[in-house]
This record gives sequence, structure tokens and C-alpha cells, in this order.
Amino acid sequence: MSRQRILASLAGVAAAGALMVVMPASPASAADCATAWSSAKVYTGGATVSYKGRNWSAKWWTQNETPGATTSGVWADKGACGGATAPAPGPTSAPGCNHPNWAAGKTYKTGDVVRYTDGRYYRAEHDNPGYDPVISTWYWEPYTCSGTSTPTPAPTPSGPPAPSGFVVSEAQFNQMFPNRNPFYTYRGLTAALSAYPGFAKTGTDTTRRQEAAAFLANVNHETGGLVHVVEQNTANYPHYCDRNQPYGCPAGQAAYYGRGPIQLSWNFNYKAAGDALGINLLANPNLVQTDAAVAWKTALWYWNTQKGPGTMTPHDAMVNGRGFGETIRSINGALECNGGNPAQVQSRIASYQKFTQILGTTPGSNLSC
Repeated sequence: MSRQRILASLAGVAAAGALMVVMPASPASAADCATAWSSAKVYTGGATVSYKGRNWSAKWWTQNETPGATTSGVWADKGACGGATAPAPGPTSAPGCNHPNWAAGKTYKTGDVVRYTDGRYYRAEHDNPGYDPVISTWYWEPYTCSGTSTPTPAPTPSGPPAPSGFVVSEAQFNQMFPNRNPFYTYRGLTAALSAYPGFAKTGTDTTRRQEAAAFLANVNHETGGLVHVVEQNTANYPHYCDRNQPYGCPAGQAAYYGRGPIQLSWNFNYKAAGDALGINLLANPNLVQTDAAVAWKTALWYWNTQKGPGTMTPHDAMVNGRGFGETIRSINGALECNGGNPAQVQSRIASYQKFTQILGTTPGSNLSC
């Protein structure tokens, strides 16, 4: 038999028995390494980098937070890269660990145990709607297969204490507002805190964190996630001049449109805020859209001193236990509360719940108005 016929015969046998052939399993190769992580570069959610032979994916905005070494939990480990053998899927801890993988958005009850994406296990300390186990020690705690909590604290996003003493760290602020306008700086916010020293520094640690979360949640709603510095509907601009006021509108008919984190509007509000802060905002309303510290101060002025359509200031509502719902009433209750616009109310509540989670505390009661 010729060599060609032998090869053809062998090929036919191989084809006929293809479904019966069992090839030995070979280890999976790791993925290619992404671009190396740089401490100087800004990364946004979804960005992938490599560091020390592993790929990492950013969960939110980050800069100078080392993959695998940060306490903020910003980097998700995507496994080995660069030709190394990738670890086999499944739990890497002791045999018998067959708890389900954690799923974002799934409701968990106190005591539920899940396997996180980093291969570690976490147990729910409190009921939660699928919060990320590495974000808050209030809802989750590290867990071992023996059923005993590990002595090592769970990672939290707090990072080093803020120099200002503010209960929100810069990493947490960036996590809350991953797509914010660069105008709204964390430094501008902390610089504004001196104008109202009782803000987020009154009462228990829980109360302080709840107030900070409540303020930032309402700010988030008013600005579309700290995206908008000025009111978007320019047709409204000329409407905000009340000429019945003795001081009129010295900056012009259309100069007092909404600006800043709370969208300060109307000439009388610019006058009142400026008087309280020692800044002539009536004559210089543009300061609220060009100076980040001034912008934050106007928002804190409203939060700490104005009742709006409510019965108390938002600050008093939070420190006196009246709940987040009362802050909504003080900011826009005439249009949103008592069934006026439940979708808008729910949007504010959702942000507040998310932010209290990031700050490692509970939202408390009386969330709606």
C-alpha cells in the first residue's frame, strides 16, 4: 500500500472515530496582559490594566490606587496574564465551600454566604439588595468555610482619613460621582466646609455619615450626577429676576439662572446667599459657576439655613432624626412630595441608599415624603 493510501486510511479512521477520541486536558493559558497600570493616569469604570502579572478592571473612577493593594476595592482582579497558567475556575478555598457566586442586584438576607469575584467568601450581616461585598462592612463581612468570620477586617472604600475631617473621603466622592464635571472638585467641597462647621459633624458617626450622604444624594439629583454646572433650559434664564426686590437685578435680567450643586436661582437667593457668605453674589452671580468653593458654599448655605417649602432645614432634618424624606420636602417638596412626582422622589432615595452604602452606614427611616 502506498504511503498516500496509508495516510488517507488513517485519516478516515480518525474522522470516523472523532467523537470517541478523548484528548488529554491542557491547562488554560492566561489572557494577554493589558496596558500596564500607571499611578499618574486617571482610570474610569471598565478600564483594564495589568499589574504584577495580573489583569485588573476598574469599577469606578480612580487615580494612584494600586491594584490589589488599595483598601477602596476599586480594582477587580481579572486573573493571571502574560502566558502564565490561569487558575482553574471555582472556589480556591477549602473543600466543601459550595456557596453561590455573588450577583449584583440580587436580594440577600442576613446570614447568606456568597463567593465574590476575587474568590473570597462573604456573609451578609444585614439584608441588602445585592450590594458589592467589598464596598461596605455594614452589609457584608469576610467568611471562611469553617463558618467563622476572619479576623481581618473587610476592605472599605474609606481610605486614609480626609485631611479636612470630612466623613467622605476623596475616593468615596469619586466613587459617588464617576462621571462628574471637573468643575466639581473634592478640594472645592472641603474648602467650603468651613462656612458651616456643623455640617456632617453633628451627632453620632452614623448621623454624620447619613447627613453627608443625604446632601450629596440631593446634589446628585439636582445636577445629573454633578454633571451640570448651570441650568440647561436657557429659556428660563430671564424668569429669575424679581424686580419687586429693592435691589433689583444689577447683573442683568437673565443673570440669576440656576448654578452650582443645588442650582441656586433667583436674584433674592443670590442676594441672601451672598450676604450670608460675605460674597457679593448679587453683582457677581457667575462666581457660582467659576469658583468651585463658592459653588459648594451656596449649596451648603441652602442646606444649613433654608427651609424651602418644608418646615425645617435639611440639616435639621438629618441631625434631629426626621429622615431623608424631610430633606426632599425642604428642597423641592412643593413639586415632588405628597404624590406630586414619585419618580423624582424615588430617584433621590435610590441615590441616598447607594451613598449610605458607600459610606458604610444605614439609610435610617422616613426615606420618602
